[in-house]
Amino acid sequence: MKVTHTLAASGVLAAALAAISGQAQAQEFTLYTGPLWSGGDHSYSWAMDYTEGFGKYFAGSISWLNEGHIPEHHRDGQTIQAWARLPLAQRRFVFALGVGPYRYFDTEAASKDEGYSNTHGWGVVYSARATWYSAHRWTANLQLNRVQVSRGPSTTALMLGIGYQLDAPGTPGPRDFALPRTHNVTNNEITLMAGETILNSLDSQTSAAESIEYRRGLARFVDASIGYLHEGNGISARRDGATAQLWLTRAFFDDKLTLGFGAGLYAAIHHGAHPDERDTGDGVLSGLVSVSASYRLTQHWAARVTWNRVVTRYSRDTDVILGGIGYRF
Repeated sequence: MKVTHTLAASGVLAAALAAISGQAQAQEFTLYTGPLWSGGDHSYSWAMDYTEGFGKYFAGSISWLNEGHIPEHHRDGQTIQAWARLPLAQRRFVFALGVGPYRYFDTEAASKDEGYSNTHGWGVVYSARATWYSAHRWTANLQLNRVQVSRGPSTTALMLGIGYQLDAPGTPGPRDFALPRTHNVTNNEITLMAGETILNSLDSQTSAAESIEYRRGLARFVDASIGYLHEGNGISARRDGATAQLWLTRAFFDDKLTLGFGAGLYAAIHHGAHPDERDTGDGVLSGLVSVSASYRLTQHWAARVTWNRVVTRYSRDTDVILGGIGYRF
């Protein structure tokens, strides 16, 4: 996948699990970028990271990591890490070590006639991070990543980052814990969206996309959604069908902004002529991983943007980036 399209969706993931209850919180969001090495090959890496404290010396994070374009590989995915951290200099400087699993999606050159394949697998990310906290909630970060995967090349990246504490902490540096929420983020919402489908091939073909979605809050941090997705007609992965997802959803800025991470299933109907674009077997049911953000415009109306990753078993993965208007009731 081309990094330009993936970066266009970066604002959606921006704080996928951010939580604000109207008081000082522990959440931090950071954007990283820097050089990457894999053997004798050089490329770039970038990441979006959300970190939350679990005590003075521990934290957890969820990140979207992109490993650039090393030869014959375009790899990215999600990583969840546990961190041990050491505050220094009156908590203005924090050094941390992290480790966690990496679920990756790799568009790689294939030996078959189709020219590429979408490979999915698991790896581990080892990280060292140094963070400086300003008096105005901004942070400066330096992070070293080592990625080892089950299939494919391992990489090392050195990245600089700029971060922001989503609400002011009560003391200098990171806050130890976030405060709990007392009510659901979502009641009911119907949203119409339109945007672009990007095929995860070596050429990243695009097409127009549309969707309709109904979303309902099930608990304080949990939503469920059902919808209908049309991926367009301009690429070989021409699909449309029903979606169903569960979401971890959070809200901040007095509930004006909501952000969430969703996972579920996509039951698609295929319209292509290629044998792999079939309407039985692996071609019907795909995975769907999404991040979404909404901003409340009025009591009932909200703007929403969503980045969907369609995960197939026959090398037709897509990114579907959508934006639209929703009605809440």
